[in-house]
Amino acid sequence: MNIIEVKNYEEMSVKAAEIISGQIKEKPDSILGLATGSTPVGTYKKLVEMYQAGNLDFSKVRTVNLDEYRGLPKESDQSYYYFMQENLFKHVNLPKDASFLPDGTNPDAAEECKRYEHLVADMGYADLQLLGIGRNGHIGFNEPADVFKAETHCVRLTQSTIDANKRFFASEDDVPREAYTMGVGTIMKAKKILIIASGGDKAWAVKNSFYGPITPRVPASILQLHPNVTVIADKDAMSEW
Repeated sequence: MNIIEVKNYEEMSVKAAEIISGQIKEKPDSILGLATGSTPVGTYKKLVEMYQAGNLDFSKVRTVNLDEYRGLPKESDQSYYYFMQENLFKHVNLPKDASFLPDGTNPDAAEECKRYEHLVADMGYADLQLLGIGRNGHIGFNEPADVFKAETHCVRLTQSTIDANKRFFASEDDVPREAYTMGVGTIMKAKKILIIASGGDKAWAVKNSFYGPITPRVPASILQLHPNVTVIADKDAMSEW
């Protein structure tokens, strides 16, 4: 595991974008596993800037996202489909048919999870998977649990995650209570993993994920077993080390 400490969110975003752009330049037809939430916004902004400057080409890239809220249509401004369009996809030359997310509108959870798991497997899994980390150590929407969930599944969100996400909604009541997410087994099949963390509210998660025991109570701790992980965390996120 390669752990890189940076000064702040801006430096984290720049460094992460450099690693992702390096992956695309090394393998133009890379499969990128992508994440949502506030942490990767700066990284996506830097990638857009690189593309607009003529230094990056997404024309052969394909992407698979970690998760999607259950019950939200693509058109909702809180769906992760919408998030990815606004923050990355519509600003670069990624083909329209080259990005994939779980379908939050499919009411049959078992069917949708099986469909998405097979889709990701048929693509060969991510060459590079970008991850954020939740305050409770979740990755994707893999919440603390008694066991690691291997494959794509439907998860009931914890109150901690609802509290963290409610700022994006008109009220807490509007936050979906369930989501479709890649399982940790699916994430671990990525060839490379890049995890980014910023802010003192992530310090507990960073410490316990990478310096604590491997336990499903801290889902990101499973990443200690992956052979190619890079962690980029700012000083505040590293403050409990």
